[in-house]
Amino acid sequence: MTVPQALAWRLRRHGLLEPGAATAEDVVGGLVAVAAQSDVDLAVRTRQAAQAEGEVAAALADGRLIRTFTFRGSVHVMTPDDAAVHLAVRGSGRQWELRSWREHYGLEPEDWPAFRATVREILDDGPLTHDELVAALTARPAYRHLEQAVEGGAWALLKALAWQGDLCLGPTRDRRTTLQTLAHVPGWPGIPDLDDAGRRAVMAYVRAYGPATPDGLQYWLGSGLSAGRRLAKWTADAADRLTTVQVGGRDALVLREDLDDLLAAEPTDAVRLLPGYDQWVLGPGTADRDVVPPARRTAATRGTPLVVAGGVVVGTWAERDGDLTVRWDGEGPAARSALDEGVDRLSVGLGRPLRVTVEAG
Repeated sequence: MTVPQALAWRLRRHGLLEPGAATAEDVVGGLVAVAAQSDVDLAVRTRQAAQAEGEVAAALADGRLIRTFTFRGSVHVMTPDDAAVHLAVRGSGRQWELRSWREHYGLEPEDWPAFRATVREILDDGPLTHDELVAALTARPAYRHLEQAVEGGAWALLKALAWQGDLCLGPTRDRRTTLQTLAHVPGWPGIPDLDDAGRRAVMAYVRAYGPATPDGLQYWLGSGLSAGRRLAKWTADAADRLTTVQVGGRDALVLREDLDDLLAAEPTDAVRLLPGYDQWVLGPGTADRDVVPPARRTAATRGTPLVVAGGVVVGTWAERDGDLTVRWDGEGPAARSALDEGVDRLSVGLGRPLRVTVEAG
């Protein structure tokens, strides 16, 4: 099949052709994760048929979604089930057992069970800011030596606790991020068996971003979660659920159950205006030339809001107080009609009418 066919199929799966997912957790689950540095609300609303004000915040408040440190150590919004799977993969590298970590933090591998239990106990009464947690932790004689290593907003040690399923980011208090125990999140399943998690992570990526090339899997799970050599095993473990197709002459993986639907896909000229750091580009990665042409990669990497036509980044946009400026090179009535539809979708997502100016990109 052709690349435009494959991208059209993925657009539909993402809810970017006909909006489909009913809830915020449906959208986020369908994407596996949404980078917190994106406009998460807009990313979700862009993919919903029925939009509700403040739905992402409500889902975070009641535990249907959580924020935690996953891919490349940055914060992502995920469902509890997907977070558990991907945290298992992220924590499998056991960075806290490296010599550099042991020397820096003065914690040996055998010290971690008690250390983790102490942090969970401290957070059991409710969310705390970074500084509050550090103060409570270093007030304990066993952990007083950590004060210099974790003061001043240093997050690495706390990220390792997130990877092991002890804590996640909690609600913002006075514009400050808090941390909360995952034990208080309804539906938190706990960290699963590693090999089971690895297999599920492979299938989740192929389901969301298929047809998926080996480079895509390596980018997402290898580089993103430090999966290392285990990735080949997990992909082989999932072989009964996967099949290979050729997209533009290259081998790519798709779930067997999706094959007929994929092969029936037709290319689309649909235009969509997406927020910066949207999963449409972060899922396959900004180095994927099928989605992000080299000339557009800098804008995508910097988190500039993007114009996407047929799944390919073709320009950028900016909006302020209802004035929308679109920069792209689309010409002709068909291109303008597709852009108008995309602007309408953005207007609904932003919840306000837009006055449009189009400039050559």
